[in-house]
Amino acid sequence: MWTYISETPAATMKLGQELGKLLQPGDFLALNGQLGSGKTLFVKGLATGLNINPELVTSPTFAFIQEYSGSLPLYHFDVYRLDYPEQLEDLGYEDYFFGRGVTVVEWAEQVAEYWPGQYLLIQFERIHDDTRRLCLKPHGVMMEQCVAQLKERMRVC
Repeated sequence: MWTYISETPAATMKLGQELGKLLQPGDFLALNGQLGSGKTLFVKGLATGLNINPELVTSPTFAFIQEYSGSLPLYHFDVYRLDYPEQLEDLGYEDYFFGRGVTVVEWAEQVAEYWPGQYLLIQFERIHDDTRRLCLKPHGVMMEQCVAQLKERMRVC
């Protein structure tokens, strides 16, 4: 596990951007945290790292899924408004969770039984005004290596 303290919205986006540069096809990110804790802002950073215009990224709360094209496809889920986890099956989640792009799910704890075997869990916590604590918990060798590389990149920035 690695904990990153972000003191500005720009720092939250930068962390996402640097992570986006490291992600591979099939990578899965599970984001959890209260409203306003920076999840969607982080996804804007991921998009930037994947060569996607961050201004296109919006919270898919009402659509459940937003798809973006970049150096890798980005599949952005927000499952906050799902009535029950099985609704993922109606959305064809397998094509995304096990597809050729990067999948990121906000409010992911609600559908934990559907996560793939390897994933990166990121817990967002609002500490104060613009300050956030992000706890990154990799599951699987590839995600552990990704977080190790991300830590190194963030030291250099």
